[in-house]
Amino acid sequence: MTAAARTGRAIVSSGPQPIEIAYDVFGDRGRPLVLIMGIGAQRLFWDQGLCELFVDAGFHVVRFDHRDIGESTRLDAPVPRPVSTMVRRFLGAPVTAPYTLSDMASDVAGLIEQLGFGSAHVVGASLGGMVGQHLAIEHSDRVRSLTSIMSTPGGRRYLPEPHALRALFMPRPTNAVEAGLSVERLFSTIGSPAWPVDGPRLRAIGEAAHARGQSPRGYLRHFAAVLATPDRRPKLRELNVPTLVIHGSRDPLFPLRAARDMVRMMPDATLLPIAGMGHDLPEPLWPTIVAAIARHAERADARATV
Repeated sequence: MTAAARTGRAIVSSGPQPIEIAYDVFGDRGRPLVLIMGIGAQRLFWDQGLCELFVDAGFHVVRFDHRDIGESTRLDAPVPRPVSTMVRRFLGAPVTAPYTLSDMASDVAGLIEQLGFGSAHVVGASLGGMVGQHLAIEHSDRVRSLTSIMSTPGGRRYLPEPHALRALFMPRPTNAVEAGLSVERLFSTIGSPAWPVDGPRLRAIGEAAHARGQSPRGYLRHFAAVLATPDRRPKLRELNVPTLVIHGSRDPLFPLRAARDMVRMMPDATLLPIAGMGHDLPEPLWPTIVAAIARHAERADARATV
């Protein structure tokens, strides 16, 4: 088993309100691997067991809390209304948000620099995949390879199923027990139908995240950041960072064609579709996902040294 994570904090932006990112590091050697989680999700959603599998596969692993959630800097900024923001986006009207996915990608670039990695292999899930794409586009010198999981290349054509979108805006839990049950209900709705819901594991994550402090305002600002960010597709067509795209066949938030389109448009991308996978990372799939990412990183590093 891997030793306990080492925690730290890094100031990654010195703008009007400095951004301090809270992170965990697993392992002490190997290929640097930075894990970027999804909308409003604390770093705890990268399970420790999954991080340990990455370490066993030869990675030096970092997980972190985005700005505005968990133990990272909480911003004092307006909170866009989600319904009006969605309407404006789908009508093609400009969306105003306190920050964009590009700003969140700059946080990750700063974290990679502060950790002394220079560059790293990057894995992003959902919103984290979008942030990872912006990181590769705008800070390509920081990215050795990119893995985008259950995400999209941008645009307005990859719409969630209505029941899945509603699940993202469930009532705010008021205590730890409710928080755990809320996470379990969420992934019962958007998760993988091919595997049983791991209720105890999900409830434990939800309870631990609640203990660290919920941030519903940060969640809504993350949501606005997605909608305020310009379409990535034109720039993805020019991106030469080696990219692995992992996506489930039963994802109710982003259809599998989002992944297929991303791979078709990118010069150096490979698709790993997973039958029965939804919008989650069920534990039975961890060995498959880790092995695929390890092979992808090894190939990327080998090509970089030629």
